[in-house]
Amino acid sequence: MSFTRQLSEMSASELNDAIDDTNFPQAHILSRGRNNSVCSTSSTSGTSSLADRQQNQTEEATAIAGTPVEEVAPAPALVPVAGNQRPRLILKTNGSSPDSDGTQPKTPMTPRTSTTPGSGHEKCTFHHDLELDHKPPTREALLPDMARSYRLLLGGLGENPDRQGLIKTPERAAKAMLYFTKGYDQSLEDVLNGAVFDEDHDEMVVVKDIEMFSMCEHHLVPFYGKVSIGYLPCNKILGLSKLARIVEIFSRRLQVQERLTKQIAVAVTQAVQPAGVAVVVEGVHMCMVMRGVQKINSKTVTSTMLGVFRDDPKTREEFLNLVNSK
Repeated sequence: MSFTRQLSEMSASELNDAIDDTNFPQAHILSRGRNNSVCSTSSTSGTSSLADRQQNQTEEATAIAGTPVEEVAPAPALVPVAGNQRPRLILKTNGSSPDSDGTQPKTPMTPRTSTTPGSGHEKCTFHHDLELDHKPPTREALLPDMARSYRLLLGGLGENPDRQGLIKTPERAAKAMLYFTKGYDQSLEDVLNGAVFDEDHDEMVVVKDIEMFSMCEHHLVPFYGKVSIGYLPCNKILGLSKLARIVEIFSRRLQVQERLTKQIAVAVTQAVQPAGVAVVVEGVHMCMVMRGVQKINSKTVTSTMLGVFRDDPKTREEFLNLVNSK
């Protein structure tokens, strides 16, 4: 017997089989072994386990009652629909969708939702439950709200936001904060822009004393310093300016120096797959200079060594000698 069932009519066990929690909020069919497709709309292997269990249940019921039991439909599958509507989850019979009456039930509003495959928002970080039809705002669109927040902050400090020197301060501060955190808008692929070249070179490449400015995520005050990067190529080299641009990507965010150091090293590794990467960052933190312990001469040094730089003491020593040489 062919029939269509909505999510609200499905049992908890059927929902668990139909929804992949590892890619929440994306929902797709899974089997006992996870289906790796992010936006799968159907899966032969994904339906087999549920169909087998349903068949077994049918046979058991028949054996106990001694009477025929209606055929249970196979496992659910996501069916894409036109426009920006959510894909609907239905039960198929004999490999086809039972839509002979021309009606298509609407997917109910449930905590487990999925983005429309092909919409470009499958991995959108702005998507939350039941919020699938919006577009992420541009950073410029955030300026009015940020300016209002800065205006409230000035008032909270006891200042008059309408006095001559502060009238445009909220807008200026909002624009400055967007610039300080512009790294959120940049990706490694955009910055590299194809500047990875095949070259028969396997000796150490070092770019040192790259200026770095960042924002402490704990106090929202700056820290600054210099970054030195070295890597051992494996027949691929990176445009030298791209190393500085990689530093910009991750420093122009709310950061801690330890994470910044590791992110730079991992990005270089992803870019050219070298034999090893070494990064040393030396920073001055205004949260230690302007407030708290107020130690104006203190510097923080962090390092990340990957590959041969971690495994071979001589290679690591060569890099450190080059970095520390004047």
